Amino acid sequence: MIRSLIMVMTVAAVMSLTAQAATLSGKVTGVSGASVVYVDVIAGKTFPAPAQSPVMAQSHLKFEPHILPVQQGSSVEFLNSDSVAHNVFWPSVGGNKKLGHNLGTWPQNEKRAFKFDSVGAVPLLCNVHPEMTGYIVVVPTPYFALTSESGDYRIENVPDGTYNLTVWHEGTKNQSKRLDVAGDVKADFTLSR
Repeated sequence: MIRSLIMVMTVAAVMSLTAQAATLSGKVTGVSGASVVYVDVIAGKTFPAPAQSPVMAQSHLKFEPHILPVQQGSSVEFLNSDSVAHNVFWPSVGGNKKLGHNLGTWPQNEKRAFKFDSVGAVPLLCNVHPEMTGYIVVVPTPYFALTSESGDYRIENVPDGTYNLTVWHEGTKNQSKRLDVAGDVKADFTLSR
């Protein structure tokens, strides 16, 4: 009897959590290429850092992927996949030059990791190959997505509530919308340079 009661309570709890999770979707237009769409800071909420470390590779003299969104507190592994040495540095995080950092230079098949505790766009550069550029976009919540090249995005399992949904795109100012989320929500953005 007690076991059945516990099972019923567990199923009810899971169903109530699932019922309160929404999907945010939409399209970013007015610019070409991928953008990062994310739920901005949620007052009074903190989120544990992800256990997995995303990888930013240096491959074919490019940062791959060109844009890597990560949750605040993530440790990113930088992997040199090329047969030449690469350097990785960033002059700022979110425009704050005090957060700039240089990981140094290392050969093929080696990795270096860095933990990103500050929110903002991180412009990546290589002082060995000045044509190499990329971005890490550090976001404050686990609710984010990289758009498709055509601008479509989908963020799942967002709890009901009121949030600022923000879009970042290379070379434009961030744009935000205030959303009341109570079930699935569609929000489109039009950006300009």
